[in-house]
Amino acid sequence: MNILEKIEKFILYATVFLTPLIILTLFANPFSPAKLIILSSGVALILLLKIIRVVSERSLVISTGSFDLPVLFLLIAYLVSAILKTPNKMEAFFIPGKATIIVSSALLYFFANNLKEKEKKTLSNIIFLSGVTMAVISLLAFSKAFTFIPQLPPFIQDRFFNPLGGQLPLAMFLATIIPLGIKEVLSQKEIIRKIFSGLAVLILTSSLILTTYNILPSKPAEPRLLDFKTSWSVTIDTLKESPIWGSGPANFLTAFNRFRPLSYNQTDNWAVRFSSARNFYLTALTEVGLVGAAAIILILSIIFKMLKKQIKEKKFTDKSASLLSLTILSILLVFFTAVSTHIMLFFVLLALVSKSRTITLNFSTQLTEKSNNPLASRLPSFLVVLPVIVALIILAIFSSRALIAEAKYREAIDALIINDGLTTYETLRETININPYVDRYHATYSQVNLALANSLSLNEDLTDEDKKTVSQLIQQAIEEAKATVSLNITRSENWEVLARTYQSIAPFAEGADQFSIQSFNQAISLDPINPNLRIALGGIYYSLGNYDNAIEIFKLAVLAKNDYANAHYNLAFAYKEKGETEKAIQEMKTVLTLVDPESSDYQLAKAELENLEQRKPSEEVGSENLIPPLSGEETSPEDQIELPEDLAPPTTSK
Repeated sequence: MNILEKIEKFILYATVFLTPLIILTLFANPFSPAKLIILSSGVALILLLKIIRVVSERSLVISTGSFDLPVLFLLIAYLVSAILKTPNKMEAFFIPGKATIIVSSALLYFFANNLKEKEKKTLSNIIFLSGVTMAVISLLAFSKAFTFIPQLPPFIQDRFFNPLGGQLPLAMFLATIIPLGIKEVLSQKEIIRKIFSGLAVLILTSSLILTTYNILPSKPAEPRLLDFKTSWSVTIDTLKESPIWGSGPANFLTAFNRFRPLSYNQTDNWAVRFSSARNFYLTALTEVGLVGAAAIILILSIIFKMLKKQIKEKKFTDKSASLLSLTILSILLVFFTAVSTHIMLFFVLLALVSKSRTITLNFSTQLTEKSNNPLASRLPSFLVVLPVIVALIILAIFSSRALIAEAKYREAIDALIINDGLTTYETLRETININPYVDRYHATYSQVNLALANSLSLNEDLTDEDKKTVSQLIQQAIEEAKATVSLNITRSENWEVLARTYQSIAPFAEGADQFSIQSFNQAISLDPINPNLRIALGGIYYSLGNYDNAIEIFKLAVLAKNDYANAHYNLAFAYKEKGETEKAIQEMKTVLTLVDPESSDYQLAKAELENLEQRKPSEEVGSENLIPPLSGEETSPEDQIELPEDLAPPTTSK
């Protein structure tokens, strides 16, 4: 075995071991980007070494396995869907990078499939060791041991901390690899090693039991999960519109906004926007359509056939332990969604149970007697690896910019937390200059510009220069909000950012209220059952004194969620201002049936009801959740700025 082959195997083992464990506090999200870096970097390095070997040896030794065809189809499905369907390629390939996770994991399958049976056993042990390390970390965190290290970030000192970022993902990971640990115990002949392996399994099991207990209903770490009914409805409606390639990787949120049923508003999670379905398979079906679904079904059918054969043989070998782990994970993915570690683990387990056959591909030409150019014989190998080299270079350039920008964004958020407005402003500008393709950067920058404009405008005796600065900040806020929309014009949240930006400057920017109405209408068209969007739109009409339209919009908010107290509360105010006191009274009575009698909201609604019944104006009282529509602020014409035409909302064909 040459040195390059040894390095390849080392990188493969290190990638599988480190991906579940790695976290990086450089980023706002310390979990997902770190795992994506390790996974994709490990795969890229292995590819690079293979390129060197192909060129130097003019051949490539590969192993064909049981799952090659469906894994290849799934890889292609995610690549093509990301290119054709996902509006923001940065989301698909970098952060969160769903397509890159699948492609990297699929390539990891092909690399692991090249291992010999003894090397596959080593890889199985490495997975188990990574799980035991994870279990130890979770047990230490739960015992509050990390609180004695004040230098650690607060999220690591949390008693529910683990490197996967959640108790449910940890429980799924630990449950999957327990068979690998049991097989390790049974296979050991030396008593010391058997005891050591047994203790490792005990640690793993203890952590699994504790983690499972923590995620039970009503327990502290109970996860919020999208229900199956809503997931199925979103998936089916997405396939009706785009059956072949789905909505695109990392674009489930857009499909969820558009297609979730009205019944979702009657669930406890009605205000939560989910970025994945209830389980991995429905998420994949939504994002990559029937092509991806066909590949997954073929993979599962092969697993089922292997399992039936294994049951008949009644032997517990290294391969059967891996098959049992793969079966457990496949079943868990029926009930729960997957994080990047689960996806990687799934493909690695596929390689461990795959039956492989080695073949050699030659990439050389026969030289004529007159030819003495050794490079000529290497030409085919150069041509084969050239596309891979180009892809790796492009990946390196864009991923480095994406990661540097993400680290800068974390710096900006830290500055924002300590109210350092100037540093936040400058750092966000640097972030966008490095990577202008992330919508949340522009959305945050827009809000910072608005906050700075508002802070400056509150100063007494504004100079002409101050007024000019305020105007520039407002225009920049709008431009950044528009950039947010342009990066994913199909996402309701982006239109909401733009709408609220216009709404916030409406008192002193002529025409901003109409732009806000246009933007809210577009947000609603992409998220039609969201009552809060309709309440916001109705509030604009209310502030303009257009009570008829406000009433109609608030009625639609009530229809979207008839047990939403704030919708009825706003409708009551609109009726009151129009002079329809009796209808206002009925709506306020409804509010009283929907809020907690012990809350300040109840007292507020009760006071409003008494005022309505007496036909007397009421004074506003502070509340927790009941927010009346805002009245328009009076400004003189000379105080208003006129928005240029290029600051109008973007046009859309949707």
